[in-house]
Amino acid sequence: MTQLHDLRLKLLVQQESENIAKSQPADIDLSVVQARCLCWLALLAEAHEEQASDAERRGDTEQAMGWFADSMRLRDVIQVVTTIEIPLPGSVDSDDQGDDFLEDPPLAA
Repeated sequence: MTQLHDLRLKLLVQQESENIAKSQPADIDLSVVQARCLCWLALLAEAHEEQASDAERRGDTEQAMGWFADSMRLRDVIQVVTTIEIPLPGSVDSDDQGDDFLEDPPLAA
């Protein structure tokens, strides 16, 4: 089930990357977008871990487990996002149907 979730997330992010690249090919660098997302995800995971530690100190085990589970999910998302391959700039033509970009070597994160 986890593999299916990871594949679905990868597909959704790759599709969104394609849409962004097609709509604004000269204005946006997808690797920068990916890097920014990873920074925010890392900050969110860190904040959730801090909340879990705080709840544990207060003796609220249930809340601590919830925050910790959320931080683990965020870490999983970070792993998935880092493995998403971003197409090289200029490899996506605006009048293509979207399948041709898969032929060019992608840029790994």
